[in-house]
Amino acid sequence: MSILYPFIGIIGIISLVTIGIEVLRWYFLFGVIIPYAALIAFIAGFIYRVLKWARSPVPFHIPTVCGQGKSLPWIKANNIDSPSSGTGLIKRMALEVLLFRSLFWNERVELKRAHQLLYRRNLYLWLGGLAFHWSLFIILFRHLRFFLEPVPSVVLVVRFLDGIFQSIVPVIYTSDVIIAAALIYLFLRRVTDPRIRYLSLPSDYVAILLLLSVVFSGILMRLFYRVDLVKVKEWAMGMLNFHPALPEGVGLLFYIHLFFAALLIAYFPLSKLMHMAGIFLSPTMNLKNDSRMRRHVNPWDYPVKVHTYEQWEGEFREAMKEVGLPVEKE
Repeated sequence: MSILYPFIGIIGIISLVTIGIEVLRWYFLFGVIIPYAALIAFIAGFIYRVLKWARSPVPFHIPTVCGQGKSLPWIKANNIDSPSSGTGLIKRMALEVLLFRSLFWNERVELKRAHQLLYRRNLYLWLGGLAFHWSLFIILFRHLRFFLEPVPSVVLVVRFLDGIFQSIVPVIYTSDVIIAAALIYLFLRRVTDPRIRYLSLPSDYVAILLLLSVVFSGILMRLFYRVDLVKVKEWAMGMLNFHPALPEGVGLLFYIHLFFAALLIAYFPLSKLMHMAGIFLSPTMNLKNDSRMRRHVNPWDYPVKVHTYEQWEGEFREAMKEVGLPVEKE
């Protein structure tokens, strides 16, 4: 049932856009108002979530460590798995953000028979996640050509390299194939694995189905229902300069693709996709393992009037001596 409602929602969205464009002719609504509203929702939601996380106190020093911490000089420390310096922390965060290092080391545990556990590296999940994220980055980077004039050389180089292995027209980009395969794998993994399916919520399917809808509508628009890219760029530049002009002759599929992309952008701050920013604000990742060198101050602590043992003994020292109780100061 968790997947049923998101599927119905995707079909409903396609029907809504089809009726709105083909019957009601709401071009301005779907081509201007909704994209602007989605961008405003994304910016406001993103800032709100980041500020909320940034204001959250960290009462405990809780970095995740998987290696030897810095202690005695003759004990070799692991400055990546247990960083005690800023350089080690930067290396750790870079490996996590760029290569998903913790996901690579993630292990799954299976009970083969009584009292026997089998530990395996979950390489397929790591490869699927890595392929999806890097392909998405390349696709978004390629799309900069619609919003920049003149187009930077680096964008043109990335676009050329992304399609260098194809000699057909239209070009089938490598990143399109990889992201489609990665998303299908991640979707099937969530559907076919009983444990993951049991833990999945409708929101988990919403995110992946929106991504699949954006990707496949874009691929269809490029390969089969081609649109005038010059008109699309004119629309994008007009939106960027706040002088929107509706694209002419782009067809229904462009508006479906645009509406799915707008929904994904607006939904982004509300979903688990916000881990893109959350990883930089996670105390398990962004803290150095230096609790032996520096004292971590609990931000929830507040000044209270205390009565130390030294003060208490000063008040009752004579009485303690009379009854034979030991005292620290004579």
